[in-house]
Amino acid sequence: MSLLDDYRAELTAADARLISTVAALSDAEMRAPSALPGWTRGHVVTHVARNADSLVNLLTWARTGVVTPQYRDAAERDAGIEAGHARPAGEQLADLEESTARFAAAVDAVPPERWSVLISGTRPPEHPAWYVVMRRLREVEIHHGDLGTAYTWRDWPERYVDWEWRDSPALLGEPTYRSVTATDTGEKIGGTDGPDLQAPKRELVAWMIGRHVPDGFPAPPPWMVRTAPDGLA
Repeated sequence: MSLLDDYRAELTAADARLISTVAALSDAEMRAPSALPGWTRGHVVTHVARNADSLVNLLTWARTGVVTPQYRDAAERDAGIEAGHARPAGEQLADLEESTARFAAAVDAVPPERWSVLISGTRPPEHPAWYVVMRRLREVEIHHGDLGTAYTWRDWPERYVDWEWRDSPALLGEPTYRSVTATDTGEKIGGTDGPDLQAPKRELVAWMIGRHVPDGFPAPPPWMVRTAPDGLA
């Protein structure tokens, strides 16, 4: 199994967990507030579905070599969420299932030699096409927790936590800490100046991506709270 196959297997399992949660929501529960400020669960589910379609655009770019933006602009992204968030739960579920299938088909269509092609989302930097699969995994895992159901950052698979530990520090911007140390594993991330932050690894990852603030920690950058931490959602 290649590393990409491994990532896809993780994503397939995450998709199934999210779809199972959404399938259990009633119309009233879909209209209820999510864990994200100002968003209902319907906003979150619609966003995850439209994100899948936006990432299909990037996979099309990788496959064809024709620049295909993730979104035309921020207004297109916001309009898609606004147009879909109030739909009944059954329509939301069908949309999520169909957009998930479209993304999987787009992944299947990318030739092996095109996975190293550099593409870019709505924010820099450029990244190789294979990273789109990890971006999708991040969207699914984080926003599953944002629904405000039983699934939270405490339920993220260990392999996903390990990946975010390696990837998320680069997304925080200019460090506001001297170091971040996982008390359960001893792993450490160096910063520049400020406090020495210590907590279990899972809590640190949840902090880095704006979903949990351990006691005594500074708040993460506010833009990380609404979207997934790559800021490209």
